[in-house]
Order: sequence, then C-alpha cells, then structure tokens
Amino acid sequence: MAEYLKTEFLEILANYQGILHKVNLIYFRNEDDRRENFQEVVFQLWKSFPRLKNKNSIGSWIYRIAINTSITKIKSETNIVLNESIPDIRTDSSALDKMMENEAVQELMTAIRQLNAIDKAIMLLYLEEKSYEEIAEVIGITVSNVGARISRAKERLKQTLKNLNHEK
Repeated sequence: MAEYLKTEFLEILANYQGILHKVNLIYFRNEDDRRENFQEVVFQLWKSFPRLKNKNSIGSWIYRIAINTSITKIKSETNIVLNESIPDIRTDSSALDKMMENEAVQELMTAIRQLNAIDKAIMLLYLEEKSYEEIAEVIGITVSNVGARISRAKERLKQTLKNLNHEK
C-alpha cells in the first residue's frame, strides 16, 4: 500500500480510536480481551481501508467494522466473557476512564451490557447521538427497525436501572 495511504490510515485511527475503546468497553469484560479485540479491529480496518469510498462517513465505517468484529469474536470464542458488570474498567489507560468514574455512567453501562449484541451496538450509537439513518447504515437494518429497537431497549434499560437502584 502506498505510503500516503498508510499515513492517512494512521491519522484516521488516531482521530477515531475512541470509537474502538467504547465498543470494547461495551462488549468485553477483561482488559486482555479488549486489547486483543482492539488489535483485531485495527487489522480489519486496515484490510478494508483501500475499499473505503466515502471519506465523509468514516465514523460509521469504523463503528460498523468495530461492532461486527466484536460480535464475530464473541461468537467464535467460547472463552470470551461478555461484559455484564464493570469489574476492571479502570485498568484501561484510555480517556474513557474519567467518564467511567461517574456512578450513573457505570450503572448505565452495566444496564447496556445486559442487552443483546445488536441492541448494545444500537444504544452505543444512539448515545453517540448518531441519527437513526446512520445507525441503520452501521447495523444494516431499516430506519423504522432502529426506532422500534431503541424504544424497546430504552424500556429494558429503565427497568434494569430501576432494579439496580432497588438492589442498593
């Protein structure tokens, strides 16, 4: 690959690596799994980079590959422990650590982790303030399906958060 493409890819990766960390926090409990998945996502991004046609939708492209790679990894490896709680979140040396110190954010993340793989991705994108159209593009479902799934996921999250608060 030409040197300018390598430089362009590294710049994009530097600017958008937060997406990879967020996806990893949603899908993987332990730091080693998150680190391994991060590397796999970067590899998949690198492989598909020459075919990226629309440079205006880089964020969507990165989300799509990160989510699909994460889900594929979970499905293919039975020893992966899905992240349903936040036991070791502060061991990551990412900018997300500060955000995760907030108890309300931790509770929301715990609740999101209890959703199925697709709904986790949809809610992550929704919380990133992506439009229903962008979410539909990344996930590969219709816009109306996005709306319905968000509505149902919000209800499940409300109930989960209510249950978490009653347990305290």
